[in-house]
Amino acid sequence: MRTQELVERPHSVDVPEEMQGSVYHQEGNTYGSKKFYIESYGCQMNFSDSEIVASILSKEGYSSTADIFEADLVLINTCSVREKAEDTIRKRLEYYKQVKKTNKDMLVGVLGCMAERMKKALLEEEKLVDIVVGPDAYRDLPNLISRSAEGSRQINVLLSREETYADISPVRLDSNGVSAFISIMRGCDNMCSFCVVPFTRGRERSRDAHSIVSEAQDLFNNGYREVTLLGQNVDSYKWKSADGNEHVNFAELLEMVAKINPLLRIRFSTSHPKDITDDVLYTMAKYENICKYIHLPVQSGSSRILRLMNRTYDADWYRSKVNRIYEIMPDCAISSDIIAGFCTETEEEHRESVKMIDFAKYTMSYMFYYSERPGTPAAKKLPDDIPNEVKIRRLNEIIEKQREVSAAVNKQDEGKTFKILIDGLSKKSDSQMKGRTTQNKVVVFDIHPYYKIGDYAMVKITGSTTATLFGEIIPEKN
Repeated sequence: MRTQELVERPHSVDVPEEMQGSVYHQEGNTYGSKKFYIESYGCQMNFSDSEIVASILSKEGYSSTADIFEADLVLINTCSVREKAEDTIRKRLEYYKQVKKTNKDMLVGVLGCMAERMKKALLEEEKLVDIVVGPDAYRDLPNLISRSAEGSRQINVLLSREETYADISPVRLDSNGVSAFISIMRGCDNMCSFCVVPFTRGRERSRDAHSIVSEAQDLFNNGYREVTLLGQNVDSYKWKSADGNEHVNFAELLEMVAKINPLLRIRFSTSHPKDITDDVLYTMAKYENICKYIHLPVQSGSSRILRLMNRTYDADWYRSKVNRIYEIMPDCAISSDIIAGFCTETEEEHRESVKMIDFAKYTMSYMFYYSERPGTPAAKKLPDDIPNEVKIRRLNEIIEKQREVSAAVNKQDEGKTFKILIDGLSKKSDSQMKGRTTQNKVVVFDIHPYYKIGDYAMVKITGSTTATLFGEIIPEKN
């Protein structure tokens, strides 16, 4: 079942095709007598977690379904980043409640960040769900389901300092058979004042490096040609063996995965500016199959606002990091996250964020206006004092500037030829295929008889918009 938009996404400039959906279902399987239905919202980590949950359930005899009305178990993997996202999920839970009237034995569970943050309200006050499971408790799902089926509501939101799910082989959900996510670490130790993640996902812990390489190797052996290494802050990845004799940092992990095969592309997300090192940049430059693209959230162009956000860098330091990336990899693309209307932000500070887009030449950005999240340091200590209409106006100005910059950097690609990994058909035309450049730019081109999904192709760029490149295949096959 294909994706559909059911939750507000961050604003980005003409969001590329493969980033438009936020609800995934696994295609129906034939094994198992019990059926589960799962929806995922929010960041890529949530989608990766849903694949772990699907694996756990499959071992319990469950098969997936895209039809909620035939499901024995309905799960929603949630996001707490913005209030609007939580409101939308509540509406979805109300819908499940209505569906349950036609199937009284159906169990409803909430997974992920919203489960951790709103456990009491979901279970006791509103009674919308039967099961609440936090991000570190998915192994306990079979027990929770069994007890819930006996009539009692169940909860496990305990956070862990050890859980990485390294031994679980994910069931790939709604996969194109070309690209896959690999979770390399969990949690976050960065206490950004606006963010709920450290409270909902716990402390950082890194997964065994060899299990990551093994998973990537298995994916390649099964026809996948691109993996994205995931973490809240991948650059702080640090793993050591139980005997203490082996240490692996993120640059070393990148190299280990890159050496699997030159035909396997490697991407990663997300980077924190304070942690991305020259070693990582030089490793990226060394290997052609490590994509030349870095998502480097700035959040604000104002040094004062960055201090209030507890980002641990100022605007000048961030600009120096951008310069260093372009110095080592002139062909690298950078994208960002930007928050408009953070606490006490002035008009001049807002303009500094707009100017940062010009300076960094972001290919795209995820752009939000500030949404206060209960329990965060900002909610406790800083006044949410920017009127909503001002936030929206500032956000629109940021969006317009990003459109302008995106259009300009894409225009510069016209006439160039890029190596594209073909990952699917265009959603707008069955006569066209799509893929991405190493810089993560979506390219759409006419189907060619010698090329299929999963192949690499050299594509000459003939046109562009703010989010998409258009081109034609330059055949290399006879």
